[in-house]
Amino acid sequence: MPPTLETARPIDLQDNTGMSEGSFPRGLSADTWRRLLRAGLRGRLFRPGEILPMGPNDRNVYIVWDGAVRQQRFPFGEGRDAPTVTRFRGRGQVVGEAKLVTPDDSSVRTQCLTQTVAIPCDERSFNVLLRRRIEVQRALLRSLEARNRSDEVLYTMVTRPPLERVGRLVAHLADTTGVPDPEASCRTVISGIGQKDIAAALQIGVSTTENALRTLRYHGDIVEARYRQLVVNNADALRHFAAGH
Repeated sequence: MPPTLETARPIDLQDNTGMSEGSFPRGLSADTWRRLLRAGLRGRLFRPGEILPMGPNDRNVYIVWDGAVRQQRFPFGEGRDAPTVTRFRGRGQVVGEAKLVTPDDSSVRTQCLTQTVAIPCDERSFNVLLRRRIEVQRALLRSLEARNRSDEVLYTMVTRPPLERVGRLVAHLADTTGVPDPEASCRTVISGIGQKDIAAALQIGVSTTENALRTLRYHGDIVEARYRQLVVNNADALRHFAAGH
């Protein structure tokens, strides 16, 4: 049995214009997106903690429609204390794209951090679509290039101060995975991500991450850290810190 709760109704996927800027669905015209839905795209709902099935015998690429996932790569194997490359992906991001060129690739573990709706796309059908529709091909390439550039700014600026790096990543997560707080619409809630996750992604110490978040809390209550949850109370002030000001 696949690790799903239910199949999302097609109407849930109708509007691709609400996806994050630079994402794959956002790069397609509304007409092309509707054509893909009519061709059979459907969403699957995954529980927090579940791993998207992308083993060597699985043949699906996924589009994250709602929710958030953590991707982990183990460049030196999965032994104890082995270094890990961690990335977070949110709405509109394509994951498992390596299967488009290496179908048995299983080098990335992709785990749902929240209840997540992901759209499985058979890699063979996806490759046929890429060859036949230049718009789809360009949308995918542009989304991957946009993600690469974003990753460079978010994860690799190791010479920048920790406060700036933590603030920049939290601001990005608020934009791509956050949801409005039902009790106060001015606040954005980032669920499923804790301080250890931030530290692992930025390759910095947990105490360094805690200090940065504590600073953001004390300077105007910009960010509040809870158990596996971050609450952004002032997005503009957070972006100010993230810009290094």
